Amino acid sequence: MTAIQKEDPILITGASGFIGRNLAFGLAHRGYTNLLRFDRENTDEQLAEMCRQARFVFHLAGINRPRDPKEFYDGNTDLTARLCGFLADAGGRCPVLMTSSVQSGNGTDYGKSKALAEERLLRYGEETGAEVLLTRMPGIFGKWCRPNYNSVVATFCHNIAHGLPIEVRDPAFSLPLVYIDDLVDCLVGAMEGRAAADESQPGCFAVGPVHTATLGFLAQTITSFRDSRQDLSVANQQDPLTRKLYSTYLSYLEPEAGFSYPLVMHEDARGSFTEFLRTPERGQVSVNISRPGIVKGNHWHDSKNEKFLVVKGRARIRFRKPDEEKIYDYYVSGDKLEVVDIPTGYTHSIENIGEEDLVTIMWANECFDPDHPDTWFLPVEE
Repeated sequence: MTAIQKEDPILITGASGFIGRNLAFGLAHRGYTNLLRFDRENTDEQLAEMCRQARFVFHLAGINRPRDPKEFYDGNTDLTARLCGFLADAGGRCPVLMTSSVQSGNGTDYGKSKALAEERLLRYGEETGAEVLLTRMPGIFGKWCRPNYNSVVATFCHNIAHGLPIEVRDPAFSLPLVYIDDLVDCLVGAMEGRAAADESQPGCFAVGPVHTATLGFLAQTITSFRDSRQDLSVANQQDPLTRKLYSTYLSYLEPEAGFSYPLVMHEDARGSFTEFLRTPERGQVSVNISRPGIVKGNHWHDSKNEKFLVVKGRARIRFRKPDEEKIYDYYVSGDKLEVVDIPTGYTHSIENIGEEDLVTIMWANECFDPDHPDTWFLPVEE
């Protein structure tokens, strides 16, 4: 296949759909500037003209939830046949990449229509010598996927984000999933000559990585994302699937009001202390505000350690070992950001020495446990 240049016309059928929309942006991010978009509102005449211009085709358009089974064949098989005919009329040299389904040929009308579409595309390649790339995809999830349609992840994310119920008939039911950004990487990679063979689907190229998850895991994990606004927890970002599910969930929040949520501020005459994030494996992040002249702290820890980052105002952070008299002073301000470690075994305090409120980001390596506070009162300066 001749290498595709950044300025070459690239045709995307189903360009406004879930995959097409993400792919169009993915191509643009990579510098491809000439995208021809075909959707349901376009005519066959427009499709024929796009085929005359195209140097590569991503054939993504299809039907999977029609009211009449006949629409499967109209939107999958017949559209593919028309596309191949237009490309053949234009010279038959244009490579085509088609996204099919792992349900192809499974005996349902949907599976039959997909299998027939694959056959027509392969025949186009045989008759014209054009390169044909085919992939059979598992479930795809990610931003902009339509809920209550054909993606359980999209449905769970949408309903949970909007306070609606979800239905889990069989929590143990397992399904394969591919994240949309990973899919886009694979599709663009295939166009650029980097397709990897799918050993489970002869004649197809692979997309992935493929994550396997049960419905119970999806329901529990996505529900935990909603609850994290109350318990301040953070999803396990070390797990690739959880990280991708969290990114997907956030995309279903309502932009008018759903992006923000309040925190509990513990306020008194000295200022305030507010927990921001709590994680079992990475500790706790809080925001401390002190009024001018206020000293906070004057305690030490056996095992807990902290980091202080002053982002506004001027502070003096003082240290002393519990059984020694020598005091160590650190002067920091929001004008020059620097982190001060708070080691174990030192009583410490932070004083606002400026004329405005002192704002400090505080991280602790473990979340505060009132049953085991590991916080021992002792003034730095006695």
